[in-house]
Amino acid sequence: MATQKGNIGITTENIFPVIKKFLYSDHEIFLREIVANAVDATQKLKTLAAKGEFKGELGELNVEVKIDADAGTLTVSDRGIGMTAEEIDRYINQIAFSGATDFLEKYKDDAATIIGHFGLGFYSTFMVSSRVDIITRSHREGAQAVKWSCDGTPEFTIEDAERSDRGTDIVLHIDDDNKEFLEKGRIEGLLSKYCRFLPIPVVFGKKTEWKDGTQVDTEEPNQINDTTPLWTKTPSTLTDEDYQKFYRDLYPMQDEPLFWIHLNVDYPFNLTGVLYFPKIKNNIEVHRNKIQLYCNQVFVTDSVENIVPDFLTLLHGVIDSPDIPLNVSRSYLQSDRNVKKISQYITKKVADRLNGIFKNDREQFEQKWDDLKLFIHYGILSEQDFYDKAKNFALLKDIEGKYYTYDEYREATKEAQTDKDGNLICLYTNDREAQFAHVEAATAKGYNVLLLDGQLDAPLVSELERKWEKTRFVRVDSDTVERLIQKDDKTVSEADEQVRANLSTVFKTMLPKVEKVDFQVDATAMGEEAQPVVITQSEYMRRMKEMAQLQQGMAFYGEMPDMYSLVLNTDHRLVKQVNDELNTSLADRLAPIDAELRGLNARRQAIETAQQNTKSEDLTEAEKADRKQVNDDIAVQEKLREEALADYARTNKLVPQLIDLALLQNGLLRGEALNAFVKRSVELI
Repeated sequence: MATQKGNIGITTENIFPVIKKFLYSDHEIFLREIVANAVDATQKLKTLAAKGEFKGELGELNVEVKIDADAGTLTVSDRGIGMTAEEIDRYINQIAFSGATDFLEKYKDDAATIIGHFGLGFYSTFMVSSRVDIITRSHREGAQAVKWSCDGTPEFTIEDAERSDRGTDIVLHIDDDNKEFLEKGRIEGLLSKYCRFLPIPVVFGKKTEWKDGTQVDTEEPNQINDTTPLWTKTPSTLTDEDYQKFYRDLYPMQDEPLFWIHLNVDYPFNLTGVLYFPKIKNNIEVHRNKIQLYCNQVFVTDSVENIVPDFLTLLHGVIDSPDIPLNVSRSYLQSDRNVKKISQYITKKVADRLNGIFKNDREQFEQKWDDLKLFIHYGILSEQDFYDKAKNFALLKDIEGKYYTYDEYREATKEAQTDKDGNLICLYTNDREAQFAHVEAATAKGYNVLLLDGQLDAPLVSELERKWEKTRFVRVDSDTVERLIQKDDKTVSEADEQVRANLSTVFKTMLPKVEKVDFQVDATAMGEEAQPVVITQSEYMRRMKEMAQLQQGMAFYGEMPDMYSLVLNTDHRLVKQVNDELNTSLADRLAPIDAELRGLNARRQAIETAQQNTKSEDLTEAEKADRKQVNDDIAVQEKLREEALADYARTNKLVPQLIDLALLQNGLLRGEALNAFVKRSVELI
């Protein structure tokens, strides 16, 4: 034929759908596209042969990738359907007029494995090439081989060429900015990434072996891919070892998976794949983005957060679907109906699989719970509907290693752990060793203590409190054991109140300064056998600070100091000893102060009673001055009282010793205070 010249047809009618459908953010994608096109051409030929429309010998149907560094070319060759000059003009010169779309329409019942849909993939080659040549010969009998060339402008040439066999060579003349694509290692890595499971053999060079201390080529072609990966096979033909081997191939450095799900659905969408449950102890981020997304065995991405719910991104494995739009915006993915259906289907399959294992082999499920709970808790927290599916198999574990479903736990603890207001109090520890004394005190009273030491357990308990009626989760060190679950209202006598006030002031004056820690001091009767001093931590503030580590919007809680209470046991002999010595040594000094305070408090009570029906603005200046004077006089006497108690505290070595023992038990005694404690302990011994 005579040399033909012309311009590539680019019109608004066909370019805008292309812009909408395809967004290439990485130049390396070109290799996936042209190898996939070569696979398509081969699959088309196999489809025609199966229908009897191609009578010739199929022969060996490989796709071959070659590098010629000297010539600066990368070539992808196939022995597929090939093209005539007219087909080049139709499918190459008209951008986005896809041959695959045309072919699919004609052979829609037989050509399910055709990858390309929009015809843009070929033009990704110009991202890395100064010129691209197509040398092709149609499978049709008597077809003339032709060569198409283009330098990335709308101008092209088509001319007759020499090619003895059907098929196509795509020859990329790599430009100066992309010489990396002439390196063997780079291309081999990309083929392994994108073409590892293509359905047609992809060959790149020769296999190598060690010989005389060096790596040398053999005569055997180096096939990159497995054409029949595990997810394409019927589950009944596979063994556990098959699934485990495939997992090891995908993730060679990972622990063995807990179990897996084989996906296989063809209505109302097409989806195949295998999803594995990995062992997840902690650190969610490390385990994300391990699901590989394929389209008819062509690798697309391992970022599937817009295709599956967020918590399912912790799973590992493969999803393969031709129904997921692959090169569009995230907003498109989020609104696409097929994507939503696939997401819902996978969520249901995961929940059904977990529920099935729990029902059929609860012992095995419990053994794997510690490796599985982070995934399930993430689902409960992030997916509104997942709680309803998970509540029947999600477990709680107590410190004795016994497992409960949510309903089982509430039933087992409701009698002993319901407070005076009818609230179920679920006690827990997140560190049994650090909170040992509190755990021991709670179990001694017959309470059940849960072990909640997971990365997401802090937000989980807040979520369960919202889901369960009249239920609170309380860490065992958030209060004294007597006050963790209050069964009745207790009244305190005036004399006991004075003892508590005196002791609280004495101990407060001796508290060491701890950076970013605030202490309150309290005193209460806890029984003679309980510890003399117990440190508790505010449940609310501690939980808010834990949540701040997970949610950026709560970061201000993370900057606030830790809130602790130093609780004195007024029943313990050592605390009683401090109180007795206080009363003895300060009797003469406190007597006139207390007498003056009684008189002043009585005076203030009389003034408040007289003025209770008068608005503040209606009081006379004399009445206001009278009230201010009595309050000032009370403040003076209270200051004198505090000074007396502080003077006593500084002479009593038992007070700082008891404080330091409590701080030491809670890991809060450090630096200078720890050194002082050691010296004092030696002196006391």
